[in-house]
Amino acid sequence: MNKLQTAATVLIVPGLRDHVAEHWQTLLEARLSNVRSVPPLETDKLDCAARVRALQQELEQIDGSVILVAHSAGVLMVAHWAARHRAPIKGALLATPPDLNASWPQGYPSAETLRTHGWDPLPAGALPFRSIVAGSTNDHLASFEAVTRMARDWGSELVNLGEVGHLNPASGFGHCPQAEALILELDR
Repeated sequence: MNKLQTAATVLIVPGLRDHVAEHWQTLLEARLSNVRSVPPLETDKLDCAARVRALQQELEQIDGSVILVAHSAGVLMVAHWAARHRAPIKGALLATPPDLNASWPQGYPSAETLRTHGWDPLPAGALPFRSIVAGSTNDHLASFEAVTRMARDWGSELVNLGEVGHLNPASGFGHCPQAEALILELDR
């Protein structure tokens, strides 16, 4: 298998479920030649500040420019990180961010739980690097209108992925060729 080549280091920023087999981020990581990943937290996996620290620690290990590739709560983590830190970020692919104001299905933490763990309020200022928000028109964790609002608030380009649910294995998605194309666009 030919590895996908990027000039920048790609840093995978998973959501709350961390690294899931057959998830597009896990499959993407295997395809990339210049890649790292934010490791899972050992304790209090819902703690936003701890996740932001883990992202910062991983970035401190990288020399040169970085492309962040975040999914779900990983997108929110990037927004919180960008409000506090700076690094040579070349761009960010922010896929299917959840809406903290939505009612999520059973099996997901409640909005109140996330609020008590520091996720809300979500930073709404423009990100200090180029970013692409990739949203779904039928995501059970965020309406496309909410995703559009987040993209606008962050100064991000918006890409409509269509009906891809939450872009995860539970929605029937694994490999995501669109993600690879968007990463290469950010790496230009």
